[in-house]
Amino acid sequence: MSTTPHSPAAPTDSAALHEEALESLRALTGRADAQFHPGQFEAIRALVAERRRVLVVQRTGWGKSAVYFLSALLQRRRGAGPALIISPLIALMRDQVAAARRAGVRAEAISSANPTEWRDIEEGLAADEIDVLLVSPERLVNPRFREEQLPRLVDRCGLLVIDEAHCISDWGHDFRPDYRRLRDLVAELGSDVPVLATTATANSRVVADVAEQLGTGGADGEVLTLRGSLTRESLRLGSMSLADDRERLDYLVRHLDSFEGSGIIYALTVSAAEDLATLLDRPDRRVRAYTGRTDPEERAELEQALKDNEVKALAATSALGMGFDKPDLGFVIHLGAPSSPVAYYQQVGRAGRATERADVLLLPGKEDRAIWEYFATASMPTQESASQVLTALAEASGPLSTPALEARVDVRRSALELLLKVLAVDGAVQNVKGGWVSTGAPWHYDAERYQTVARARREEQQAMLAYEALTGGPEQCRMVFLAEQLDDTTAVPCGRCDVCAGPWYPAPDAPASAAAGQGGDDARVAALLERVGVPVEPRASWPSGLDRLLGAGAPKGRIPEGERAAEGRVIARMSDLGWAVPLRELLRSDENGNPVDAVVPERIGARIVEVLKDWDWDQRPAAVVAIPSTTRPQLVGSLAAGIASIGRLEDLGALDLAPGAGPLRGGGNSAFRVADLWERFTVGAELQARLEQLDGAPILLVDDVIDTRWTMAVVARLLRRAGAGPVLPLALAQQA
Repeated sequence: MSTTPHSPAAPTDSAALHEEALESLRALTGRADAQFHPGQFEAIRALVAERRRVLVVQRTGWGKSAVYFLSALLQRRRGAGPALIISPLIALMRDQVAAARRAGVRAEAISSANPTEWRDIEEGLAADEIDVLLVSPERLVNPRFREEQLPRLVDRCGLLVIDEAHCISDWGHDFRPDYRRLRDLVAELGSDVPVLATTATANSRVVADVAEQLGTGGADGEVLTLRGSLTRESLRLGSMSLADDRERLDYLVRHLDSFEGSGIIYALTVSAAEDLATLLDRPDRRVRAYTGRTDPEERAELEQALKDNEVKALAATSALGMGFDKPDLGFVIHLGAPSSPVAYYQQVGRAGRATERADVLLLPGKEDRAIWEYFATASMPTQESASQVLTALAEASGPLSTPALEARVDVRRSALELLLKVLAVDGAVQNVKGGWVSTGAPWHYDAERYQTVARARREEQQAMLAYEALTGGPEQCRMVFLAEQLDDTTAVPCGRCDVCAGPWYPAPDAPASAAAGQGGDDARVAALLERVGVPVEPRASWPSGLDRLLGAGAPKGRIPEGERAAEGRVIARMSDLGWAVPLRELLRSDENGNPVDAVVPERIGARIVEVLKDWDWDQRPAAVVAIPSTTRPQLVGSLAAGIASIGRLEDLGALDLAPGAGPLRGGGNSAFRVADLWERFTVGAELQARLEQLDGAPILLVDDVIDTRWTMAVVARLLRRAGAGPVLPLALAQQA
């Protein structure tokens, strides 16, 4: 398809533009009878003929990509420069580039997945051989791209497209700070450059926020919002609450094959997704895991396998979400609920785009609220952490890398990276070659806004619980409920969800599907849920920058083998299925946030015995040492004493605690955690003498929870230096 600019007589009236756009649509779809969906041509006309700012809020599968590819093509025919599409995911970019090329649009993407192609793409842009360039919002922060490529793209840009535009708004369910930078990019464009933002999941508050940002720098500040019904008639919704993990997993094992076609089973954590894939995978029914830990190349292979129906399902986290397009996806099942109905609808919207029916089933879990709270608090910047970062950068003599900043501010790496993005978008810091610098611009912590966002998140969680609790009646329908959460008032009772029409999914006690495995499935579920003994890798290197916190004698580099902890064990990770539930209950805090302290229950003690029994150590430990606890002394003490008694090991008691030591602060990064721990513990004279008598035999080092692994690393160093043999960390659970 030619992209040569038309002559001045190119069609400009609406009828002629419609004819030209329709011809291009049919080439894009490969169908001679293709017609525009309601709203599609209106968006194209506003962009191409009127050069407006347009926000399109339409359900997944409506054809938003067709709008921006056709608009880009028509703009190119009229002599405009290439379109710049901001796209949030590499997977989405791959699909978009492939779709554009099928239509004859010369499209390329710049992302972390194709660095070897960047130079060729840059040369293609310089030669005006590229019609559409896709980049991630994070690419806009890259110093080289920002300085070398972005100014030229802004000067020549014929169309700016912001896909998944709800990410711009921190009211949105998937807010990404780098998207906020697009407000500045929109302002830099000429007022005659059309801008299109698209999303399938935005309520009125998000729509208003995005529209306000799109209007920046426009000719009249007015944004055309085209909003359609967000519901889909093909989806058959349901929710079923089961008693525990055993019943939920047993249900999936017995009834997964009752769900037609291939689909996605979402889990809230990486470990749960991986466990699900292991449990459900069989030689005749493939199920694979897809998470944030999956390599990019493997992700592409798994996506294609699902598209080609070579797998029954992908057990996935939210890493498989925006951008994945399989029109005939047959089902979406959730093992655990997302924290908001909007996020839930975004995920279930992957199903049933081009089928008459797709099944959507929610299996909520007791652990859901604890997981929601963890992710909600982890993503919120605080005024204290922001002040630390700004002060550190202002006092530095040059750029500071993220690891260098970690030695100056007590903020964990993931939270620090998020905070730097927020500050960069607000203009307070800048990413340059060598790291981050302060711009000197004043910055105000908008406490009221963050409090309001936090309140909105809590309201969303309550709405998700309300969705689960829908029981029936003329005023209730699952599809209507979700539509109302998106402020879509056009929905009517669907007549097919389990609230409208009764349960459509197999009952838990229904006979297993004919294709389900026989005999061994109960044992596989039991084995997964009863599994205990998760290995914990020891820390191998000290964090950088300790000399700033501890002085000239601070350790650095690799931890010597003779001072390093050995591989440890816990019953389970707190994010696991199975034993994570009773462990979370045991390690809970009261209503005031104080850790609850109690002796180790018998059933938990029995699991510790199993862990010890299955531990494949080179030499059996001879003794037990406890880490002194200021928050759960009964729990840790009873754990150590019980292990010593059952295992007939010498009980060496606990290390000494520094005078006045209180509870350790939560959060923080590695350097500050090590600094807090460095002089917290000592090996008393009695313990030292008893260690020497053991003549280098291994010892168990016992605590309640392993979080950062730095407590075990610091204490193991102390014990090894005091004459202990190999130090084997052992705890009830790991926070991961």
